[in-house]
Amino acid sequence: MIVKTLLAAIVAGLIAGVFMTAAQEWRITPLILHAEEFEGEAPAATEQPAAEQPATPDHQQHSSLSGAPTFAAMLSALSPITPAYAHEHEGEHEEGGIMFGMSRFSGTLAANLVTGAGFSLLLAGISLVIGYPLTLANGALWGAFGWLAVHLLPAIGLPPELPGFPAAELGDRQAWWGATVLLSAAGLYLLALRREIVAKLAGLALVAAPHLYGAPQPLDISSNVPAVLGAEFAVAALATTLAFWIVLGIVSGFINDRFLTAN
Repeated sequence: MIVKTLLAAIVAGLIAGVFMTAAQEWRITPLILHAEEFEGEAPAATEQPAAEQPATPDHQQHSSLSGAPTFAAMLSALSPITPAYAHEHEGEHEEGGIMFGMSRFSGTLAANLVTGAGFSLLLAGISLVIGYPLTLANGALWGAFGWLAVHLLPAIGLPPELPGFPAAELGDRQAWWGATVLLSAAGLYLLALRREIVAKLAGLALVAAPHLYGAPQPLDISSNVPAVLGAEFAVAALATTLAFWIVLGIVSGFINDRFLTAN
């Protein structure tokens, strides 16, 4: 039974990954390509003659691989933690390929398939552990809670970012994001599935804790990418990930009802 549940989760994750790739191509890719046009330009408010411009430390340059900014930024649509300041590989750009010789679209599709399968297995595992089955009737709710824990609540402190946007150190952001996801998931569980007042208060405290602590922020927030473009990207990223999680929950619930509980 467990093996069938895990196989069903993988299938649902692959389907959701294909859907996510299509959604990104439609809504996310145009914004990323637009943002790439601003990379390499100096912020208008801080332009200086070339002789007077201070040297920029390596760790404060643009926030994506010059050879693969689309792939990096698309990953930010699934997680606000992007490989920022990874410009040390700038000289390794290969025409038409970003990962093992794959094109941007192929690399993004592969990443989404793996991510979709991983998140689906996570949902299935949590469902088995807490004894709350994932069905077609509650699949959308499962997906909504997954989106809240993994995307919306962490995005309050670390919104999805475009190439060229300033960001704090990658390790600090990853640690804060990981802690926020864990605390948010635990808090949502207490709020949604426990009836005790103490449990619900504890859930609120867990959800609020990382935001009271504060997310790591960059020292310099200047950017040549228009703020309105960054805001549009953050909204589009959160919208597409919401659709991804809803599809994941519904497909997982349908497969469970059709092929698991029916037997």
